[in-house]
Amino acid sequence: MDGNRDDDSRGGRDRDGDAFGSRRRGGKRKVCRFCADSELGIDYKDPGQLKYFISERGKIVPRRISGNCAPHQRQITLAVKRARNLALMPYTSGG
Repeated sequence: MDGNRDDDSRGGRDRDGDAFGSRRRGGKRKVCRFCADSELGIDYKDPGQLKYFISERGKIVPRRISGNCAPHQRQITLAVKRARNLALMPYTSGG
């Protein structure tokens, strides 16, 4: 080896010339359903509505996945925790 390296052999850039990790993720931004429809409310006594924000493992879905805005995500988190505390929702999955 004469010490010369190609750009794609550990040069810090990928084939497209972008630095690693700087690619933009495509897709449409999700809209918060509670901001879009002002009649919807977040209630800890309604586990049927809260189940959409819980994964199969029983974890609260992050807002980048659910599409909620930050204030509504905080309200969802609080409602899920209250429902779990009152045994309206499980802490973990059944299996």
